[in-house]
Amino acid sequence: MYKKHPAINLLFYVLLLFFTILFMMPLFWMVSTSLKSSGEIFSIPPQWIPEKLEWGNYVEAVKSFPFVRYAANSIFITATSIFGGVMSSAYVAYGFAKLNFPGKDMWFTLMLATMMVPSQITMIPLFIFYSRLGWINTYYPFIIPSFLGSPFFIFLFRQFYLSIPNELSEAARLDGASDFTIWRKIFLPLTKPAMATTAIFLFMFSWNDFMGPLIYLHDPKLFTLQLGLRNFQQQYGTRWHVLMAASILVAIPSIVLFLSFQKYFVRGASVSGVKG
Repeated sequence: MYKKHPAINLLFYVLLLFFTILFMMPLFWMVSTSLKSSGEIFSIPPQWIPEKLEWGNYVEAVKSFPFVRYAANSIFITATSIFGGVMSSAYVAYGFAKLNFPGKDMWFTLMLATMMVPSQITMIPLFIFYSRLGWINTYYPFIIPSFLGSPFFIFLFRQFYLSIPNELSEAARLDGASDFTIWRKIFLPLTKPAMATTAIFLFMFSWNDFMGPLIYLHDPKLFTLQLGLRNFQQQYGTRWHVLMAASILVAIPSIVLFLSFQKYFVRGASVSGVKG
């Protein structure tokens, strides 16, 4: 078996370390700024390590705007979107993977084709549609569509289902199990990597979504953290140290979630391209 030269391995790890540091620098600067005093932010040359860690910036960030209320709103939207997106996509994917019905391949291809439609094209028609339904200034535009499935996540779940032997479902049908029971008790527990991958993607999209709440929400009591950060910047000016502290607090859940489920995420993303 061919073995790489030690010098090549060393060069590879050096480059990997270099790019890791390069991509981590903005995050480090963000954390550093959140712990600085106002006078240290624009110091020349730039000061990477604060002379004194100003942990009070985080307290000030929480108190400067309704952080807890906005966090609760974001958590509600994100949690319901994750539940609806995972369950609906997994159920629809089971039909495309294990059931036979007229035009299945055509409908699956048509569904995948919708992924090529940019969101900017559907933005105005969706706003008009939701406005006529009376959903403006409510959470319905974020929650209801998640229960209708997503083409990408349906495709991902379908790839997992195709790797599961049909003998499992056939044996369950011989025992009198319905398709819904087979999906819920057999297939769904076997797709934890796909569920974790879908949940991470949905969390990142819902938690960090700024455009959607900006378009559909007008009542400040319904605002999410992303809108809250923007309003904080406009209302109090750009107090960078406090703004960076608030941004760190908003980013922590995404970082913790990804690190906690990284194993499932990598496995789910890799398996999604094995079968097509």
